[in-house]
Amino acid sequence: MTHQTPAAGTAPAARDSALRPGRLGVLGIVFFVVAASAPLIGITGAVPVAMLLGTGAAVPGAYLAVGLTLLLFSVGYATMSRSMTNSGAFFAYVGKGLGVRAGVAAAFAALLAYLTIQLAIYGFFGVVVSGFAAGLGLDLPWYVWSILVWAIVSALSLLSVDVGAKVLGVMLVLEVIVLLVAAIAMLANGGPEGWMLAASFSPDQVFAGGFAGTAGIALAFAFASFIGFEATAIYGEEAKDPKRTVPLATYISIVVISVLFAIVSFAMVTGMGASQVADRVIELSGGLADPAGVLFGLTEQYVGGWLTVGMGILVITSLFAGLLAFQNAASRYFFALGRGGVLPAAVARTNTAGAPIIGVAITSAVALLVMIVFAVAGLDPFANLFSWMSSVTVIAIVLVEILVSAAVIRYFMAHEGGTVWSTKIAPGLSILALGVGLYLLMSRFNLLAGTAPEGVDPSLPESAWQLNALGWLLVLLPFVLLVVGYVIARTGGRRSEQLVKDFAS
Repeated sequence: MTHQTPAAGTAPAARDSALRPGRLGVLGIVFFVVAASAPLIGITGAVPVAMLLGTGAAVPGAYLAVGLTLLLFSVGYATMSRSMTNSGAFFAYVGKGLGVRAGVAAAFAALLAYLTIQLAIYGFFGVVVSGFAAGLGLDLPWYVWSILVWAIVSALSLLSVDVGAKVLGVMLVLEVIVLLVAAIAMLANGGPEGWMLAASFSPDQVFAGGFAGTAGIALAFAFASFIGFEATAIYGEEAKDPKRTVPLATYISIVVISVLFAIVSFAMVTGMGASQVADRVIELSGGLADPAGVLFGLTEQYVGGWLTVGMGILVITSLFAGLLAFQNAASRYFFALGRGGVLPAAVARTNTAGAPIIGVAITSAVALLVMIVFAVAGLDPFANLFSWMSSVTVIAIVLVEILVSAAVIRYFMAHEGGTVWSTKIAPGLSILALGVGLYLLMSRFNLLAGTAPEGVDPSLPESAWQLNALGWLLVLLPFVLLVVGYVIARTGGRRSEQLVKDFAS
């Protein structure tokens, strides 16, 4: 489903429903995607929890294992991207391989993922900035800061996409530099026990405790840290030479995220001492009351307080980068659904900068409405908004990735292109690996989202699948949206005719 730039003289309506091609190169897309994964947030938030409740010193290996799984997925994903270029990405790929109805179903689940992760970050942003500002004597509620950044993100997303890429690029480079400086300092020092590579990367340690136990916990948190890498294809229509740019950006993004998490988490293990990880995490984080205290404490110990201050500021910019990246992703999904006839045609309108203006407006309106509801209800921005929404996101993303892998296999059974490895074997293996990941995420949802029934310890293996009513609602929500999308496509009548032609082209 390739859409070209409207030629001169094209009717205004046609020009107003096209994204502007040639704006993004490989690095621009990588900036959006890696920024969306918010590595500094994952390392300060998810890694300490995975270490304490999961496999301890072996968490770096868990990140590499998940990275390899997603590389398997990306083989078929990248091969498909060479055959079609569309801002709908998952929506378009599943539709091309499994049919329009399945494509629309996948689009609704994917849209849920991007909307919920943005909401999660708004909650986290409000917590971090309100705490930072309170230390400076400016004590305002979390939602004031969240709504302020909401206005900035909404405005930036209406500009040309390459402007957003430049903003994210500067922030991401600074973030990576700070993380690597801290990691190099810890590794150069060697910590109390030196480099314990076997403790962090040997398979018997990485998978110790089994999928139902500690290994499952560590892998679940690792999967959650990769949210956003798959967004490379969303920018295909705005990329330079998309059939080359999108696959390359996909591979680079996964490798960068995997290596960065593995190196920094291994440096943290080294700084604490492999045999002392659990005790030190408890000490530095106050029993996980402040997970960021682990990286901050180690950075202050091995580098100095000056870098800790810079790191604290970059946590805020990292959250902002994630908000902008997911705002762009969600608005482009709305654009694709509008252009395909699933949503009203007006949703496919773009402004003079080539941004999907109606998609941006809908995305921003949903975010503002949910934040207001949470603020009025007095719900916690981190324990509720962040934890609930981010946990829904990762289940939705992995679910759709499984559908994409199946679509790749089905599509290339009927069309030429690719190799047996890239169109059959790798996608098949990724379905199996991602299926395991989906099981881990759903069975451990009580730990990710904090929705275990009263009196149940979510860290215990026997607590798997034990959820309260809200937990079951949230864990099943991606499947509900999948069904809703399928029903809408099935009953769409004439609205689906253009979409069928689009996928067949």
